[in-house]
Formats: sequence, structure tokens, C-alpha cells
Amino acid sequence: MSVITIKWKKSTIGYPKKQSRIIRALGFKRLNQELEKHDTPIIRGMVHKVRHLIEVK
Repeated sequence: MSVITIKWKKSTIGYPKKQSRIIRALGFKRLNQELEKHDTPIIRGMVHKVRHLIEVK
């Protein structure tokens, strides 16, 4: 299974609470943190919902 690297680039302040919960569900704890996640349809959907707050490498 392939892996994608995701970096949290922008704060969730001023955005809907649902987007903040998605960021936490992805596993982010702090801004500018990088995570590696398996490339699954579930993760892809979550990334798509907060694509303006994160960067995918």
C-alpha cells in the first residue's frame, strides 16, 4: 500500500468546527507537523475536505 505525506500548513481558526475535527482525526497535533498516512479512499476524502489547510507531498 502506498503512503502519502501530509503537512498541516494553515490554522483552523475561522473555519467550521467540522474541518478542525477532520484535522484532528488525521492525527495532527500542531501546526507545521508532517504525517505519513496510507493512501486509502477514506484518507483521500478527509484530505479533500481540508485541502486548503494542508499540503500533500
